[in-house]
Amino acid sequence: MPDRAVFFQRYGVGLALVLLIIFNLAVTPNFATSQTLAVNLTQVCTIVIVGVGMTLVIATGGIDLSVGSLMAIAGALSPMFFTGELFAAPLYVGIALGIVVPIIIAGVFGLFNGWLVTKFSIQPIIATLVLFIAGRGIAQVSTNGDLQVFKVPEFQAIAIGRVLGVPFQVWIMLVIVAVAAFILHRTVFGKQVLAVGGNEAAARLAGVPVTRIKFLVYAISGLCSGVAGLIVIAMNSAADANLIGLGMELDAIAAVVVGGTLLSGGRATIVGTLLGALVIQLVRYTLLANGVPDPAALVVKAGLIVLAVWLQRQEQN
Repeated sequence: MPDRAVFFQRYGVGLALVLLIIFNLAVTPNFATSQTLAVNLTQVCTIVIVGVGMTLVIATGGIDLSVGSLMAIAGALSPMFFTGELFAAPLYVGIALGIVVPIIIAGVFGLFNGWLVTKFSIQPIIATLVLFIAGRGIAQVSTNGDLQVFKVPEFQAIAIGRVLGVPFQVWIMLVIVAVAAFILHRTVFGKQVLAVGGNEAAARLAGVPVTRIKFLVYAISGLCSGVAGLIVIAMNSAADANLIGLGMELDAIAAVVVGGTLLSGGRATIVGTLLGALVIQLVRYTLLANGVPDPAALVVKAGLIVLAVWLQRQEQN
């Protein structure tokens, strides 16, 4: 049983994705179309992008509950720059500022999470709960709770534009996944991240800058949340601080866990997070396309998480 559990833990998500694709090709009408592919990919883009940051955090043995609220902050601030609400500026200057500044601010809030975790030795779930609550309040206050509607095609292109027929947000997702996978598995920083999650005390004795590593992974998580927040408002042509990123922390954690990253830290896979998000999305799509109500998809998603955690426990035993 342990050997079988190890196999499914390492390769199960890929196998599940292949089986889902085969099933849909055989049963689901119009599955093998570019439109269906684009819909499913765009549905997972923000989850994967946030999941990349979450993967790094969980790899250190932490967790980040603030990602949805940081998405809301970035999404609420961005339109202020290119709609002229803050100051008058050429359109492309406003768009550039509306992309760069909110992402940086989200990263700074991520650093704040890392500061709470390292400086005060607060459990990550409690430390990030602070911004989970306060962050959405900051986003709502910054917009007075109002819905910000805009029509700026140059900005909206980050979500609805296409390159070689592929939505631009998918390219953003793939670049982030590729860069993060390289960093995690091919750099000293990546090895240090896994060392911190595997055994923090041993990592300190080995000279790993544990505090700096934790600061950086929470900052990266914040940056990823900022990017995802901008994609959401670009897709919707509106920014609603009440709804942007709502429940995203749970979706990101689900993708990470189903993808094979250990919740206890020390082992992580960025590609696995991508595959985990695709499996969860494809399960939902399969159920909806075959007449099963959406609430059933939530139950199945919960079952996938339980199965992934159980397989992790079996492997550790």
